[in-house]
Amino acid sequence: MKSVLPVAGRTKVKIMLAAIVSLVAWPVLQTVPPAQSIQWSQDMREAANRMVEAIAAVARFCGTAGIPISESLDPNRTCLIGPEYTPLFTTLGQLEAKRTTTNPDMAGLLVHILSRAGVSAGDTIAVGASASFPALVIAILTAAEALGVQPVTILSLGASSYGATRPGFNLLHIHELLLNEGIISTVPAAVSLGGERDAGSEFDPAVREDLVRQIRNSAIPLVVEADLRGSVARRMAIYLDASRGRRLAAFVNIGGSAANLGISPKVLTVEPGLNTQLDLPPEEERGVLYEMAARGIPVIHLLHIRGLALRYGLPWDPMPLPESATARLRDDGQTRPGRFWLLTIAYFLSLVLISVVRWGGRAVVE
Repeated sequence: MKSVLPVAGRTKVKIMLAAIVSLVAWPVLQTVPPAQSIQWSQDMREAANRMVEAIAAVARFCGTAGIPISESLDPNRTCLIGPEYTPLFTTLGQLEAKRTTTNPDMAGLLVHILSRAGVSAGDTIAVGASASFPALVIAILTAAEALGVQPVTILSLGASSYGATRPGFNLLHIHELLLNEGIISTVPAAVSLGGERDAGSEFDPAVREDLVRQIRNSAIPLVVEADLRGSVARRMAIYLDASRGRRLAAFVNIGGSAANLGISPKVLTVEPGLNTQLDLPPEEERGVLYEMAARGIPVIHLLHIRGLALRYGLPWDPMPLPESATARLRDDGQTRPGRFWLLTIAYFLSLVLISVVRWGGRAVVE
């Protein structure tokens, strides 16, 4: 018996066909690399290998010092993933994002991003780093070592969950360990407590006192200012003085320190990775990131890790950690090749054809 397929039935068929075309098109489009896939240079390989050494040194120290490593939080046993809540806790953090940053290829990627920003051997860069991502601090410092770049680093000891949250093994301890191991060679230019008003206001008084004592014993300047503008001005003075009159080649922001980000909602629009132009907020709302941008200094923003991984092709939350210098890196800020656009056009034309074909006016089912 024959019957005419109603309009509703034809619509369902079209939707099914469009879904099938989309399911096929997505994996096909993902196989098309960007116009210029990131090729691993010698400097990128050196940075990734240095980060391997750094992670091994940290893990070895934790084993010797009896610092416990949680198998559930840190299955790769880097000792760079801290407990969720501790006296140094400031804000919530994403565990998978923290583990993603422990991939040694992050250091190689940062060599590429620094190079794209125009940074080369002999240049000076400014680094503002909270303790939320200790692995990113290691990545940028090993990248700087590989490139022969001088980093002027200001550390902040407050950390979001799963960062360098251990009071007895905080970010400054980690930095000192890597200095002693000879993996990095530059002392921080300054240290702040982090947290509320970047002064550790919410920390337990005893914890705050211990941190201040640790910083003073290190002979590294402590940054404590009464308000945002004072904190930003102090940091800018430290960076500009350390550059010895030369233009800073880039500013690298790691984490979400208020002094670095400021208080403008515009900071939510800053792209992960390299930014060469930013829409500036009013001066009273600016953090160091925007003060650098106002001076025409490229900004490398390392906070939204999923976006960073998607943009540059880093694997998300790898277990185990891959061998260094093996990630198939890309830069979605670059132009896609012609084949990508031909496939994209073909995909949309297919959808148009499915939607406009009249199916001969009558569709018959047996």
